Amino acid sequence: MASLMRAAAVALTLTTAAYSQFVSPPTDLRKSKGFLNLPVRWKEVPEGTCELTPGVKSYSGYVDIAPSQSIFFWFFEAREKNPEDAELTVWINGGPGSSSMIGLFQELGPCSVDADGNVVNNPYAWNNVSNMIFIDQPTQTGFSYSNPIPAYTSSAGSIVQLPSAECPEYAADLDCGTYSSPNETNTANDTISAAPSFWRTLQGFMGAFSQYSRTEFNFATESYGGHYGPIFNEYIETQNALIKGGKLHGAKWINLKTVLIGNGWYDPLIQYEAFYNFTVNPGNTYDYAPYNKSTQEMVYNSMYGKGNCYDMTVDCNTHGTNEICAAADTFCYNEVEYILDSVTGRDEYDIRELTPDPFPYNYYVDYLNTAKVQKAIGAFTNYSDSSSTVGSSFSNTGDDDREEGTVEAVRKLVEQGVYVVEYYGDADYVCNWLGGEVIAAHHNIPSFPRAGYTNLTTPDHIPHGQVKQSSNFAFARIYESGHEVPFYQPLAALEMFSRAIHNKDIATGEVDISKGCGYLSKGTVKSEYREGNATIQTKVVKEGTTYNTTANEPDPPAKKRRRSVRRGRPALRSLLGR
Repeated sequence: MASLMRAAAVALTLTTAAYSQFVSPPTDLRKSKGFLNLPVRWKEVPEGTCELTPGVKSYSGYVDIAPSQSIFFWFFEAREKNPEDAELTVWINGGPGSSSMIGLFQELGPCSVDADGNVVNNPYAWNNVSNMIFIDQPTQTGFSYSNPIPAYTSSAGSIVQLPSAECPEYAADLDCGTYSSPNETNTANDTISAAPSFWRTLQGFMGAFSQYSRTEFNFATESYGGHYGPIFNEYIETQNALIKGGKLHGAKWINLKTVLIGNGWYDPLIQYEAFYNFTVNPGNTYDYAPYNKSTQEMVYNSMYGKGNCYDMTVDCNTHGTNEICAAADTFCYNEVEYILDSVTGRDEYDIRELTPDPFPYNYYVDYLNTAKVQKAIGAFTNYSDSSSTVGSSFSNTGDDDREEGTVEAVRKLVEQGVYVVEYYGDADYVCNWLGGEVIAAHHNIPSFPRAGYTNLTTPDHIPHGQVKQSSNFAFARIYESGHEVPFYQPLAALEMFSRAIHNKDIATGEVDISKGCGYLSKGTVKSEYREGNATIQTKVVKEGTTYNTTANEPDPPAKKRRRSVRRGRPALRSLLGR
């Protein structure tokens, strides 16, 4: 990942930087104190900024978790329940360094933004059934910041500070604006160090908004969330133990109930192998074989040859030095993972599409960089969907190549009674479902091997995937879906989420689920459905095209629309990471 970060610096400059505007610090934020006496600055967001349902409130602001570390949140009340009785769910994106506004606007939030910059209601929003808070973490991700500075982004992708909020002639084409100071000492550099910051953010919000924090807590994430989810929630449980034992005062017990992780990146050793599995043997279910025999042999050797990716990753997780892990991750990315991009030009996040891929829509980036919206949410900086500083910080420790106890942490959560759901869109290559299936087995959940794959039923009576479940642990494969499942299969995603937080089985939503309840899904040993290549695109889909979630492919070309800033591809991992 580290090398890709560097290689895609130019793409980062072109696609995620601000819009040559300096942000005036907001003067209308209210001040509260959270638990742990943490300062919280916030405001009620004007109706229509995102949530279009009359009477449903939203709030945004910052929790100042430490000096020069201010974490941005955007909270939405539940639509279909009394918000003060509804559960609270947090959503974070992965990366590392990917903004959670991605999940909010592209996947499961109350709204999206269309090609003309209009706010569009999302009928499948997860705040239909739960209060939702979206958090930009760690510091310097999205709207979160350390210290706001006037700066521009250089052609190499660096944030270069300016002496004042004026754009000099030499930087006129380099997106002058207000950025977070790119100081790596003011953000996390690995998953473990990010966990306390996340917990403190929750403590701040829950103290300032106690009216929404009196019931159970759910956690949802995706991608690098396979690292974040298990480790962050294991940390929450350790803090709960300190609170219970009287060793931690001024903090709130967080009653963790449900964890959902979409297309997670857990164990690099298993999931780097899965790149070969997905492209060569046994291959993907779209009957798409990207490599000729020579390339297949090259990828196999790069993965398993003496001293190559497999051996280097074992070395990383045996010795664990930053240098060894960073070198292993760079090699495995360049020589195993990125071969798909370089040989085929296909999107790592959805093999059905060629790059540049217009899905999911990225028009929200323009929207969040308008002065009107920044004023509405109380932003201190311009918006970027990914932080190169955070990505570089994690790359320097080789965190991407470390297992960090994620697989074991999931098992512990299940043993504690937390309902854990792992789901995978099966067109995703970068965190593909074949690797996810192996991960699910490696959690060593009792009785899980005896469960079978059964159809995920939804109100439209269309099987959108299959589920394998043992009591309070479930693994789901979602058909015709790329990396961001709620975008491609919104109904199925909402059903999974609603069933999980209401303690129902994922397949039908009819069976009560609890730890040790004895529930086993019944079905085939393997998920055998094959989509075939009907939705594989043979030409680049034009920007402005809409995605048809019923046909599972692009709609016919629409009329030409204005150009919108879009994530750089094929070097997308530098922007969204995992």
